[in-house]
Amino acid sequence: MNTAITPTPPVKASGQTPHLEVDGIRDKLHQLGLTHAAEALAEELSEAVKHNRPPHALLDRLLRREVDARDERRVKTSLRLSNLPVGMTLGSFDFSFQPSVEKRQIETLATCAFIREHCTLLVQGPPGVGKTHLVVALGVRAIEQGFSVAFYRLEDLLHEMRKHAAVSPSALRRKKYFNVSYLVVDEVGFEPMGREDASLFFRLVSYRYRRGSTAITTNKSVKDWPGILAGDEAMTAAVLDRLLHKSVVLNVRGRSYRLQELEKELK
Repeated sequence: MNTAITPTPPVKASGQTPHLEVDGIRDKLHQLGLTHAAEALAEELSEAVKHNRPPHALLDRLLRREVDARDERRVKTSLRLSNLPVGMTLGSFDFSFQPSVEKRQIETLATCAFIREHCTLLVQGPPGVGKTHLVVALGVRAIEQGFSVAFYRLEDLLHEMRKHAAVSPSALRRKKYFNVSYLVVDEVGFEPMGREDASLFFRLVSYRYRRGSTAITTNKSVKDWPGILAGDEAMTAAVLDRLLHKSVVLNVRGRSYRLQELEKELK
């Protein structure tokens, strides 16, 4: 009695993946908007075969690459839109040159808990000691942790506010400097404000009070703020009351970084 023998399908060599199946999976990933996972598919499949990774590990690696790439793109876009000066990070801040700045305190601020709690960060000190570097570096860390950030020099901020207030006073509150999680206002105190600008600054501080975190760098101590705000002591008291209610104050004292660089060049 003859028995029919069914031919055995050829065994695929280890590491080979049918191109049609891979292409189909890649197309589906693209349709779902998982572009980075689609681009990494062939490499991850090859690595999975090579290292004998289980299916769930392969899926986890693909999704992780998608998430990491999207987060990197988000950070780059947010940094560009924030107007933060480039190159100022916590890693590039010279704590040894500026011993008045406690590294442990800055590391605590870098957790961004003060932003979650809508606290003010007031950084006082003479020009060139690293005030701007610190608040910008914390802004970079805030973006990495998912917060919205905007940076303005006071002069530019007041210019923007005057322009928008002239068009529509009620529209001011829709601008990003009113609504970001972390607003940096740099160089407060170099020039005194007129009454109109002082009033606009008061509106900004009042609106952001308990709604967002504001970082301010200034070369003036708190007792000198009436001279900044058009000489209006009542308005100054109202501004400081809101800024300092929940706040972290850093007093930076020491040599100027810029003068240090100049001294090196002269030598």
